[in-house]
Amino acid sequence: MFFLLVGTHPGRVGASRDLPEHYVRFFRALGHRIRSYRTERQLSQEDMISRGFSVRHWQMIEAGRPVTVTTLLRICETFNLTLEQLFAGLSHHLRKRRGE
Repeated sequence: MFFLLVGTHPGRVGASRDLPEHYVRFFRALGHRIRSYRTERQLSQEDMISRGFSVRHWQMIEAGRPVTVTTLLRICETFNLTLEQLFAGLSHHLRKRRGE
């Protein structure tokens, strides 16, 4: 098992490691996708407490902060999705742009 530590600055993980910009784009897009699954089901962020998430953790997920594989699996279980469904169409965010 591995973990990505979440820092307080966008684009940063842990205390000092910067995330590449294409990773930042990917996690933001993933956060938007996760938010859409929640809102499609007419759930509030507070509703996610009953599904085992704290409100603050859920806010960070939707804000596009990096998450662990364990959290991704829990999200899939919560919304009855596969990882493939969750990630479908997001791979283009992982492509580097010129100047990155």
